[in-house]
Amino acid sequence: MSKVIMADAVSLDGFLATEQDQVGALHDFYFNGDTPVTAGNRHMSFKASAVSASYLDAQWSRIGAMVIGRRLFDLTNGWNGVPVAGDRVFVVTHNVPTDWDLLDAAPFTFVTDGVASAVAQAKAVAGPDRDVSLNGGDVGGQAFAAGLVDELDVALVPVVFGSGKRFFGDYADGQRLLDDPTTVVQGDRVTHLHYKVRKDGDG
Repeated sequence: MSKVIMADAVSLDGFLATEQDQVGALHDFYFNGDTPVTAGNRHMSFKASAVSASYLDAQWSRIGAMVIGRRLFDLTNGWNGVPVAGDRVFVVTHNVPTDWDLLDAAPFTFVTDGVASAVAQAKAVAGPDRDVSLNGGDVGGQAFAAGLVDELDVALVPVVFGSGKRFFGDYADGQRLLDDPTTVVQGDRVTHLHYKVRKDGDG
């Protein structure tokens, strides 16, 4: 059954970037090894430690579609029209970027009616046997608060930011219990943690 997995690299104090959208050392583990990340990955510059590469291969090979926010799209130029993983990217935005050179060629869909609609469209593309990846930040936080997230995939990096943009954005309200991590993998300068999100009625 398809799952919605909110995933990102996070500092020890819960930030995924500075206020200026700088990630500092958070993404170093993607490049600090000799083992290519191959499964589901179309950006072949990723070379992590053997442990991290194996973990990422297992996670990314299941991704059928991605949901991201407009800010990430703008910062990366939509990865030049190539999804990091999966077949299609759904961008939550207020306005479609009509001046993007790849608008009619890249497998990107711009969703203007909210994160729930983007998640639903992504799940339809992923099908029953693959997952939807959802980035952290405001869009991920909105989905989490709305109960749309099934699991969290946190790459915890040993750095403290002090301030910045939070993994859950500004939308996570109140306490939410997670199950104990189903996976704990120690990589090089990163700990990969995978949690199931308890839904209403779960024990």
